[in-house]
Amino acid sequence: MRSVLLTLVVSATVGLLGTFAAAAEDGAIVTPLMQKDLPNYPGKEGLMISVKYEPGGSSPIHKHDANAFVYVLEGSIVMQVKGEKEVTLSPGETYYEGPSDIHLVSRNASTSKPAKFIVVLLKNKDAPVVMPVE
Repeated sequence: MRSVLLTLVVSATVGLLGTFAAAAEDGAIVTPLMQKDLPNYPGKEGLMISVKYEPGGSSPIHKHDANAFVYVLEGSIVMQVKGEKEVTLSPGETYYEGPSDIHLVSRNASTSKPAKFIVVLLKNKDAPVVMPVE
């Protein structure tokens, strides 16, 4: 039963992540983990994804109309939002990205080892997960 529910959640989330998966190229693998409506916050939902960057992997410049909380699981990643300094994060470290932030840098710090992190997004229900920025 649990595997059936997980399959349904992943299947439903894949549709929401289509835009994000397409935007996360250049050695990035995005895996939906969980989507949950937030009944105490009508019209809002929580979304959890796993991002794995292959060695040298990255994501293009983008933004989320969401509060994004990042937790690094393995390897090291480099993050930067517009107006802030670039930071390198290692396992156990966290990062926050606000709804109006433009994510300029999101990449693996290593060209020889993969990196993996979890992102929890609190967003408007049915809003795009990611929006490319030119």
